[in-house]
Amino acid sequence: MKNRVVRAIAGTFILISLILSIYVDQSWLWFTAFVGANLLQSSFTKWCLMDIILGKLGVKD
Repeated sequence: MKNRVVRAIAGTFILISLILSIYVDQSWLWFTAFVGANLLQSSFTKWCLMDIILGKLGVKD
């Protein structure tokens, strides 16, 4: 369950930042890159800050 929530949040962040980069300022693409970099590093290290945050909020595995 928590893994699906992490993916949903990451996808939402990416889509929102892409929309903001189109309508507000292209600097929002840095946020997209940040989310992508965190997804990539978590695939190697198996450590994800959002996973820890969701655990503290009570979302089960």
